[in-house]
Amino acid sequence: MNNFYFQLPTEVYFGKGQITNLPGAIKQYSDNVLLVYGGGSIKRTGLYDTIKNLCAEKEIEVFELSGVEPNPRIDTVRKGAQLCKQHNIGAVLAVGGGSAIDCAKVVAAAAKYDNDAWDLVLNPSLIKEALPIFTVITIAATGSEMDRGAVISNDETNDKLAMFSALFYPKVSILDPEYTYSVPKNQTAAGVADIMSHAFEKYFTRVRGAYLQDRIAEAILKTCIHYGPIAYHEPENYEARANLMWAASQAIDGVTWRGNDVQSTAHPIEHQLSAYYDITHGVGLAILTPVWMEYILNEETVHKFVDYGVNVWHISPEKDPFDIAKEAIAKTKAFFASLDIPSTLREVGIDEEHLEIMAKKGSKNLENAFYPLEEKDVLQLLKNAL
Repeated sequence: MNNFYFQLPTEVYFGKGQITNLPGAIKQYSDNVLLVYGGGSIKRTGLYDTIKNLCAEKEIEVFELSGVEPNPRIDTVRKGAQLCKQHNIGAVLAVGGGSAIDCAKVVAAAAKYDNDAWDLVLNPSLIKEALPIFTVITIAATGSEMDRGAVISNDETNDKLAMFSALFYPKVSILDPEYTYSVPKNQTAAGVADIMSHAFEKYFTRVRGAYLQDRIAEAILKTCIHYGPIAYHEPENYEARANLMWAASQAIDGVTWRGNDVQSTAHPIEHQLSAYYDITHGVGLAILTPVWMEYILNEETVHKFVDYGVNVWHISPEKDPFDIAKEAIAKTKAFFASLDIPSTLREVGIDEEHLEIMAKKGSKNLENAFYPLEEKDVLQLLKNAL
């Protein structure tokens, strides 16, 4: 196991009715707040009114940044930062999924930065301070409510970049599984795929001896496999929604990501798909992951696929290692298909047009991945996914 530093400062209020703790938490830092959200779903469900009323009771003035895109754009971040500067706003509240939270995080940093917000995406070391961040999560997927990361897109350059800062950890996050009841089936499925991908990214690693981290990752994967279909077919099943919500928070930037560090593979490649075609992140991950698994399966990597197949899918350990690995990959692909997630890039409107530039961008730093990939490998992987 590698040396590591672990910090998880976010306070979490998990369960029904925990939203009542939000205004008091905000009030400790500011008398006003920028509410960051996407479309109209939080208004349809009544969550918007609940938050506005709770803030009014604590005399917290609420400003708004609405219309955050599913793959949040730097232009939206710029608007939010300008609002914060213009009105001297002292805190940022994201309500929604990972997109709203990621946008809010960078807004919080850009509000304390004198130059263009895109500078911070390109070089997060420029982030020296940020407004306090609060979140109310409405979909189990990215885990942004408890991590230090954000992903922002730039339409002008077709870039979608991940960035990290210790200042991005939310101060307080409200996790009420009931707020995920209204998530559409396709988004529930995509969220499950995203959670599983986060677990995969630090499970498939060259580091030996991270036994605890591996077992926790397997538990997260098994939780998704068990509860994903239940939430998909029974959207108001509290047990399923609760387990998926907590799995999402645990799958990234937590225990599974410490001591077994390795460069993620599927995520940086998928970011190129989203950057050029604006597809749903979890869908792209579900398409790429089994293809990546098939591509890297060899004598060097088969041992990890055996662990995965035996411990997660309960395949007999008596079978040939490569048979176990292939069966585990087939079960992974079948699981995503059972949630009606597309299995090829063509199904989501992606053809050969941008494959080469996406491979070039998506292959950066993959020499440090579980199985190192070069640009030509990523290009072939993308072709295999068509």
